[in-house]
Amino acid sequence: MFSEERQQKISELLKEKSSLRVNALAEIFNVSESTIRRDLQEMEERGLLTRTHGGAVGIQGTNFEPSFREKEAEGREEKINIGRIAASMIKDGDTIILDSGTTTLEIAKHIQAERITVITNSIDIAAVLSNNENIELVVTGGSMRATTRAMVGHITEYVLKNFRVDIAFIGANGISIEEGITTPNFAEAQTKKAMMNVANKVIIVADGSKFNKVCFSVISPTRAVSSIITSGAVEEDIIKSFEEAGVEILLKEMDRNC
Repeated sequence: MFSEERQQKISELLKEKSSLRVNALAEIFNVSESTIRRDLQEMEERGLLTRTHGGAVGIQGTNFEPSFREKEAEGREEKINIGRIAASMIKDGDTIILDSGTTTLEIAKHIQAERITVITNSIDIAAVLSNNENIELVVTGGSMRATTRAMVGHITEYVLKNFRVDIAFIGANGISIEEGITTPNFAEAQTKKAMMNVANKVIIVADGSKFNKVCFSVISPTRAVSSIITSGAVEEDIIKSFEEAGVEILLKEMDRNC
């Protein structure tokens, strides 16, 4: 196979998977890893991808950021499933952080526990929980990003440093064993990181489409996460790789009960 044909197929694979590893591509095309690295270098020079440590991601895959309204309309059933599972893990008297996002919003809608404290940087979550007498609500404040309706920045991070919580539920745009937990915006990544730093347990909530995707800003390495709650189609080998890394995967499949 000529390099041009191989590179075309790599581009097609990136559209399907968002991120690819050098060793996996070497096996697919039955060539050496050095050959694949040359292909990726040439493709990056032509603006077709961005190389990462050990692989590559699509151009849109690193910095594309859908708006809150766009995300709200996507994967609605999956987010509801995730919200129900996550809410069932909250016990009476718990202290939790709910990151801003459309999936974490579903957690807020399904909370049944009593006498809990919720810290959030989301005005949407705050609105949902504001009339719940069983919940002590703490809103972080900060600079609100219009795209995602998340409060971020130094004020938000300063407020978070004053607490210690049982569980932090964090949303993510990309989940990868090698590249970690990622999101397109640096300020949001820093706020999510501050949330994780004050939690005894960190749970990522994201639908199955986020696996093997890599975005611009790193939130944390995979090992910093206790569990991932997801829904939809997730390949068995992906689940196995995360479990081998010590991360529990809680999967709600769409065609059967948990």
